[in-house]
Amino acid sequence: MSDVQVSGAGERRRRSAGGGGGGRGRRRGRRRWLAVVFLLPALVLLGALVGYPIVFSVVRSLFDASGDGFVGLDNYGAMFSDEGIRTALRNNVIWVVVAPTVSTALGLVFAVLTERIRWGTAFKLVVFMPMAISMLAAGIIFRLVYDQAPERGVANAVWVGVHDTFADPAPFPGAKPRPRAGLQASGGGAFTTGSAVRAGSPVLLPLVAVQPDDLRGARVAAAARPRPGKVTGTVWLDFTRGGGGRPGVIDGNEKALAGLRVEAVRGGRVVASATTAADGGFALPAGRADGARLRLPAANFAEAYRGVDWLGPALVTPAVIGSYVWMWAGFAMVLIAAGLAGVPRELLEAARVDGAGEWQVFRRITVPLLAPVLVVVLVTLMINVLKIFDLVYIIAPGSSIRSANVLALQLFQSSFGTDVDEGLGSAIAVFLLLLVLPVMYVNLRRLRKERGR
Repeated sequence: MSDVQVSGAGERRRRSAGGGGGGRGRRRGRRRWLAVVFLLPALVLLGALVGYPIVFSVVRSLFDASGDGFVGLDNYGAMFSDEGIRTALRNNVIWVVVAPTVSTALGLVFAVLTERIRWGTAFKLVVFMPMAISMLAAGIIFRLVYDQAPERGVANAVWVGVHDTFADPAPFPGAKPRPRAGLQASGGGAFTTGSAVRAGSPVLLPLVAVQPDDLRGARVAAAARPRPGKVTGTVWLDFTRGGGGRPGVIDGNEKALAGLRVEAVRGGRVVASATTAADGGFALPAGRADGARLRLPAANFAEAYRGVDWLGPALVTPAVIGSYVWMWAGFAMVLIAAGLAGVPRELLEAARVDGAGEWQVFRRITVPLLAPVLVVVLVTLMINVLKIFDLVYIIAPGSSIRSANVLALQLFQSSFGTDVDEGLGSAIAVFLLLLVLPVMYVNLRRLRKERGR
């Protein structure tokens, strides 16, 4: 073959190769344009619903409440000088630290423990069920749970039940002596006779303002009689239904007040005490009580224990966080249980064979292997709580709303509340976005690392 033929064949091969490369390039270009065409509706929608509001909020935050005057960064300065916004920022820090941590920890415990019980699936279903409830419904539920009245609020019903198990309630809360009956207030809610008592002269201690429910099963009062070596007396409800009774005198059907503590006091010290019987009578040893004054201590009349003010300024934020944990612990449990299913059982069994206890296996093997899943759950919940609004708005009453304030709620109040300042509201929105961005960056970086593996 001649040199000319070889050269011609090589030239044809180069042309063929060049043409193939150009064809592949054109095909890749067509694919890119095809992808752009399919993605364009989603990109337009994303720009309209996300991009434009962000840009508008940034621009609007640089203007005053009316939107006409340019104020620069003044709205951001006002944001940190406002006491309500500082409270919201402080509460957001509490939310970000406490709520995701507690929810993730409970989810981890539930996921590990439900692997060891036969009815684990049913338990997971019950724990996860609150996720099916909207924030609005959950807020209404917990507004009732935290109701101050024990007859309506479950939390206080339980708390009062436990309290009353270990502390006897007052027999007649709210009761007080009849005016001009010889009993005087002696401080702290107690009442003391104005003069000393003597053996052989029964003492009459009439009371009023006794609640009808506290008189159920009460017997008719009986006037005490003198007893040798005793100081006697009667405590009763000095009130006749329908009227006609005489003040300071035990009339026909007036009820006895049983179970009251009566103390004999001399020189500021209690020298004797007794409890009224079913007919309202009591007896004190004359050797100690003769010449002393009688006192009805405040414990007889203390108001019934009504539980904890869960939605008061001091506890409203922990209470709302508790409702959030109730909802999202199931979410954490499901994700962690899915990660736990991928943990090699050989490692766990090998550790147990080597003598490791269950706590050691959990702390040194299970938790490190679940670290990527725990990070996902923790970061997801952190992003979620930074935007929390519904639960706080619904659960916190008007008297505590400022104490429970969070940034998302303050954003709503500043933008749409009674004192509208859209410039300040936009500044809060931009600040909230800046708080979310670092957490989102950490999450995206972690996802890239996972793909790289």
